[in-house]
Amino acid sequence: MRRRLERLAVGILLALVAAGFAVSAQEADPATIAGVVTSGGGPEAGVWVIAETGDLPTKFRKIVVTGDDGRFLLPELPDATYSVWVRGYGLVDSTPVTAAPGADLALTATVARTPQEAAAVYPAAHWLSLIDVPGAGEFPGTGPNGNGISEQLRTRDEYLYNVKACLRCHQVGGAFTRGHPAAERYDSSADAWDARVRMGQRGAEMSMWMSRFGRERG
Repeated sequence: MRRRLERLAVGILLALVAAGFAVSAQEADPATIAGVVTSGGGPEAGVWVIAETGDLPTKFRKIVVTGDDGRFLLPELPDATYSVWVRGYGLVDSTPVTAAPGADLALTATVARTPQEAAAVYPAAHWLSLIDVPGAGEFPGTGPNGNGISEQLRTRDEYLYNVKACLRCHQVGGAFTRGHPAAERYDSSADAWDARVRMGQRGAEMSMWMSRFGRERG
C-alpha cells in the first residue's frame, strides 16, 4: 500500500512539472513577435509579414506567412527594434509599425483599389512566368527579314537557354526589367529598350545577348 502511495505521489509530481512547462510554453516568448493581420474583409490568410531592422551588425530581415486565421509568429529574433509590415497578393504594402521582440501586434492590411495597384508588388517570378516564349514551330529562327528570331537559334530550347542565362547576372521580372523610367523620351518602347540594354558596365554584353535572341523578338 505504501509503495502504491509513493508511486502515486511521484506521478502527481511529474504531472505538475509537465503542466508547469506547458504553461511556460504558452507564455509570450521574448524572442518572438506575434500577432494577427486583418483587412476590411476579416483575417488575411497567406500573406507575408516582414520584420526588418538595421540595428544589428548586418541588415536583418525575417519573413513568415499568416495562417488561415490571419495569425503569425516571427521566431528567433535577435534583440533589436523592428519595422514590421505586410505584403500580399491583392494588397498594397502596409505602413510599417515599430515593434520589439515580445510584442503582440494587430496589423491592418489594405486591399488594392485596382488590379494595377495590386500587381505593383507581385514578385519578379510572377512577371517572369508571363514571358511570351515563341512556339516550337517558329524555330529555326528566320532572322530580321523573317520572324525576327535569330537564325542562330535552331530550337525553342536554345531560346530558353538564352533567357535563363540572363539570370546569371541579374533578376528578371523585377521592376527594372519590366519598366523603362524614361520611355517617353523615345519614339517607341522597342527603341527605349534597345538603348537601355546598351547602358552601364555590362551594356555591351546585354546588347550582345539581345542580338542572340534576335533584336526584333528579344
